[in-house]
Amino acid sequence: MTIPLVAVQYDTPFGDLAVLVSPEDEVVRASGFHSAADMALRVSPRQRARGWEPGELPRIDEAVEAWLAGDGFLLRGIPVEQDGGPFFQEVWETLRDVPSGETISYQELAEAAGRPRAMRAAGTACARNNIAPFVPCHRVVKSGGALGSYGFGGVEMKAAMIALEQKKTVRTDDASLPGASAGARR
Repeated sequence: MTIPLVAVQYDTPFGDLAVLVSPEDEVVRASGFHSAADMALRVSPRQRARGWEPGELPRIDEAVEAWLAGDGFLLRGIPVEQDGGPFFQEVWETLRDVPSGETISYQELAEAAGRPRAMRAAGTACARNNIAPFVPCHRVVKSGGALGSYGFGGVEMKAAMIALEQKKTVRTDDASLPGASAGARR
């Protein structure tokens, strides 16, 4: 018997955030600022065939609440998986290493992913990311510092997400957070 993906939707200052997780391994398969039904269309065909249903995701709740309180550290510890070639996988993994509240240019991202001349390909990987904000493509800016685009909601949303993260000092330990209640589950 196939176990369906579990979906939770959160109210955020940036709109509804839907997160779909495979419950047997707690891996985020899709996440973004669209409905759960729309995000379910973005998972791999193998995962899509499982279907999805609303459910409980306490570990995701904690990470999203902490992020909405300005601390993106816990997002990095949540396992994620999405389809993409080796370079896209490297870009997405590199993005997860960009500290909350900081930004990186497309050039720097390409260099960090091992292909310094592949700025456009790094940008394409950001555009194809289906696991925001766990893979924080909103932290990538143009070389001159201009924000550039953001496929989940535009430049204004990207600026607001960066500003939210810059309000809090980045954590460097893995101590538990005090309970935050910034994000309301739906």
